[in-house]
Amino acid sequence: MKINFKKTYKFAIKSALYISLFTTAFVLMLMSLFYKNQLKHQVAFGIIFIIVIYIFSFLVLQYRVERFIYRRVKKIYDEVSLLESTTLINQPINTDMETLSREVKKFATDKKLEIEMLEIREQYRREFLGNVSHELKTPLFTVQGYVSTLLDGAMDDKNIRKKYLKRAEKGVERLIYIVEDLDMITKLESGDLDLNMTDFDVVELIQNVFELLEMKADKKKIKLAFESKNIQSVIIRGDQDRIQQVLENLIVNSIKYGKEGGLTEVGVVNLTKKKVLIRISDNGEGVEKQNIPRLFERFYRVDKSGTRSEGGSGLGLAIVKHIIEAHKEKVYVESEFGIGSEFSFTLEKANKASKIDVKKS
Repeated sequence: MKINFKKTYKFAIKSALYISLFTTAFVLMLMSLFYKNQLKHQVAFGIIFIIVIYIFSFLVLQYRVERFIYRRVKKIYDEVSLLESTTLINQPINTDMETLSREVKKFATDKKLEIEMLEIREQYRREFLGNVSHELKTPLFTVQGYVSTLLDGAMDDKNIRKKYLKRAEKGVERLIYIVEDLDMITKLESGDLDLNMTDFDVVELIQNVFELLEMKADKKKIKLAFESKNIQSVIIRGDQDRIQQVLENLIVNSIKYGKEGGLTEVGVVNLTKKKVLIRISDNGEGVEKQNIPRLFERFYRVDKSGTRSEGGSGLGLAIVKHIIEAHKEKVYVESEFGIGSEFSFTLEKANKASKIDVKKS
């Protein structure tokens, strides 16, 4: 490993100066004792002496420093094999002790942070694989169980055959749903999913989503409504199908985790002339503070019981985050356990927005 040293002369310059001043003062003092009344000769001798001593001291000190200190520093760097994979090896190494100490300390801090990040990623990887395995094996085992039962003789009974095939079909549909969601996230992360940007009325889109999810909400007697009774049309710029998917995922979540007989409200707030904020709030069970930062992770669930009674792929919020970020916008969440949650995201307004009264739900 080749090391390029960035030499410093500060140590030798200062040390040579101290030595020169001391030896010159000492010699001049001796001369004043033995050669009195010769001030002119003493001054001339002192000037010549201090120059010679300074140059000699500097050369000796610098040579000794380079030979015995820099060489040892170089050996330390040669023996640290980790440096070969860092950017530090591509730069000249400063042999000033203070600077060197600062660089090594920074290097050690950076390595510690890298190790901590690797540990966090490894933990996330294990959790992710475990979650994927859990999500996939549940419908797979369901399908396998019904098919095995049919093959063992239940196929002869038409009623059982039809019932089991329908249940197996639901398991297959769930598998397809999970795989399609995973495929979408992969495309969003890699940038392979093109957005079809158009101008559309977001209030009208929200109204359509309300109608689509009305039956689902009715099962838990949850009311879907706008925050304001006098809401007006707001034309935004975005991919209408993807934004509808975002709204559906967030509203479905509010229904899943909302309390029976509760309320899900959607607000459309004009932030600036160019930005609008869409917020979906509910009065459901809410989320504990420590779980909020991880809500948008793939397959992350606050409920660790594993019952999965509410269904879903576990990818809804992750998809929301990726779609909004693909629009170069931000998504936010606020929640208080036992009181409710609010998810919100920003969108860009179209250049010319019209205002039309919208039918309330």
